[in-house]
Amino acid sequence: MSDPNHNPPRDGEGDRAKRGGGGLPPSLRRAEVYTARRQRREMSLPEVLLWRELKGQAGGLRIRKQHPIPPYFADFYCAAAKLVIEIDGIAHDMGDRLARDVERDLFLKGKGYHVVRIPASEVLSNAGAIAQAIARMADPLRQSLRDCHLPMNGEDL
Repeated sequence: MSDPNHNPPRDGEGDRAKRGGGGLPPSLRRAEVYTARRQRREMSLPEVLLWRELKGQAGGLRIRKQHPIPPYFADFYCAAAKLVIEIDGIAHDMGDRLARDVERDLFLKGKGYHVVRIPASEVLSNAGAIAQAIARMADPLRQSLRDCHLPMNGEDL
């Protein structure tokens, strides 16, 4: 029987707090998940504006923000279409950023992702139109992936 004067543990208290929180042993926590969470809290203004438009899209388009694709993080990602959307601010035109962006795009394309780069200035001028263009772009990609026959376990290509 429980003690009537005993209060249940508050957030962060109890057995989970003794292990360090998070519910998983330290060996199973992935650092990129925590980095992605931090990046979601620190999104740039163009990313925030575009996210507001994308999350309200009709038609079942599911977009993730600051999605980890190790060793990188996609600004926005549609898993159904394997579509990566990158918002490029002025910093992407400086120094070695262009070469790093090309290297990143080649890596992602090599893994089967479709990469789209959108200048931040375009998002700032009309985030709604950019979100609609992304939805139109993602839908044919989703459809082509649904129609494609992938081998099941034991099947040959």
